[in-house]
Formats: sequence, C-alpha cells, structure tokens
Amino acid sequence: MTTTKLKPDWAGDDLLSRLVNRAIQTPALYSLMKRQARQVLIKTAEKNGVPWRQTCLDLDTPEMRQRLTELTNPAVVYPDYYQVPFHAYSEGNLCWQAAFEAAPATYAMALRVWPQAELSWQEAQVRLRHSFLEVLDQHGPAEVTDILDVGCSVGISTLSLHRHYAQKNSVRTVGLDLSPYMLAVAQSQDTNGEIAQWVHGAAEATGFPAASFDVVTMQFVAHELPRAATQAIFAEARRVLRPGGALAIVDNNPKSPVIQALPPVLFTLMKSTEPWSDDYYTFDLEAALVEAGFAPPVVVASDPRHRTLVAR
Repeated sequence: MTTTKLKPDWAGDDLLSRLVNRAIQTPALYSLMKRQARQVLIKTAEKNGVPWRQTCLDLDTPEMRQRLTELTNPAVVYPDYYQVPFHAYSEGNLCWQAAFEAAPATYAMALRVWPQAELSWQEAQVRLRHSFLEVLDQHGPAEVTDILDVGCSVGISTLSLHRHYAQKNSVRTVGLDLSPYMLAVAQSQDTNGEIAQWVHGAAEATGFPAASFDVVTMQFVAHELPRAATQAIFAEARRVLRPGGALAIVDNNPKSPVIQALPPVLFTLMKSTEPWSDDYYTFDLEAALVEAGFAPPVVVASDPRHRTLVAR
C-alpha cells in the first residue's frame, strides 16, 4: 500500500532541506539562485507570449507614481517578515519592479501548472482561477454580497473573484495588501472601477468592522507567510466574517506529487525566493483554522499543484 507524504523532502528539517538551506545561506550561491529563478520565470513567460518587458514599460508612468502617493497609508507599520528579500527582489514587495513584474510572473506560474497542455497564457490563467472558484461555489455561502481579498497583490485575484460573483448579484469587493506599489498597479488595471476599495493595510489587523464580509479569500498568500502571521490572519478573518461566511484559501499543495517531485534545480530556486517555505510546508493549515474558530475545512486538490481550503 502506498502512502501519501505530507510534505516534500526538500522542506522542513529533512537532510535534503537542510542542505538546500545551507546553499541558500551562502551569499554567492544565493545571488546566483535569485538571478536564475527570475530568468526561469521570464523565459517561461516570453516563450509563451506573455509580454513581460513591455508590460513593465507600459506601467512605468507618472500617473502610477501619483497612485502610490494617494494609496499609501502612512500609519501602516510593516512587520519584520515583510521586509526581507523576496521573489528575487532585495526590497521584497515594497518596490516598483516587484509590482510591475507581478502580473507577468503570475501568468507564467499558471502556465507551469499544466506544462503538457497546449494552453495560451490567458487560458491557463482562466483555468487556474476557475479551479479555485468552483470549489468555493460548492462549499462557500450561497449568498454573497461583500468580499475581502487579502494579499490581493496587483488585483488579478480580486478582479476574477469579483466578476465571478457579480454575474449573480450586486457585490462589494475590497482588495487589501501591504504593498502600496502592488495596489497602485491593481488600481490602474481596474479600469471600470469594479472594486469598491483598494486598501493599504495588514491582513492581521484590517480595521474593518466585525461581521462585515461573507467571503474572505487568501489566494497564493499563505506560502509567503510565517505561521504566526497566518494564524493572526485566520483570527482576523474569523472576526470580519458574518455567521455562515467562509474563508477560502488556495495555495501550493504539500501533498501534491508534482510539488514533491520537483527537480532539485527548481525546488532550490523556489526556496531561494520564498523565505518562509519550510514554515509553510510543515504547517497544518486545517488544524490552525479549527483553532481559530472555524469548522473543519473542506480541502480539495483543485489542480495538479494547488489545494483549495474552504472553512465556514
């Protein structure tokens, strides 16, 4: 009888993980890994028609910098975990390069989910988003009028979520992120003003009234957090959700055979740009949700690499 491993061997305290971490902590090797990780994404993107460089040029405008000024909340205090090098950027998400490249990187990521399928980057992105929304439809609340997308980045997840529910009835959707750079890009892409608010703030303490949302989502956010931050966000999501509301999470699946079998080069590159990988892959999200006051979540392997959790 075969058993499913709970996590990859390259994460946690396993020997392989310790060897990879030691390599990452070597400055010269780390610098090389960061460059290589970025090149893998750019190559995947541009080989499949994603206009990586042109997108960055198009976004770099004086109007974008004005958006940054208007969206930045000077009262925000950035937690320590958010001020470390991240995704191959020395400033993490707190810089223009990270914000300008976020959408092309997201499109490249979706293409890597189904490498054997003949999908355009647009088709892969739609499939990625719909695989999450289908699980949320089945296990989330039937009536949704208010939605909060935490860690919304440049708004791809937020707009997809909003448009899905807006087909059924009038909804109010809010995007929340700690990076005002990401939010400036998100607002610029929201050309029809579909999103009620783009809010610069921390998901651990949103400032929203209690019981003010039907759905809170964390789309590809949890793997970017230390577990203490995730636990704090779960508690805050529980506070702002109405009775019967749902927290829906989509992220890398530690039990995915694809994730567990990543070639050494790829998992080493990934760990070099994701500083909280070991914490994420060894953290029991289901137990943490129950501890935060949610019912035991539904967990679905929503695509070959990712799982969706819906907790009421």
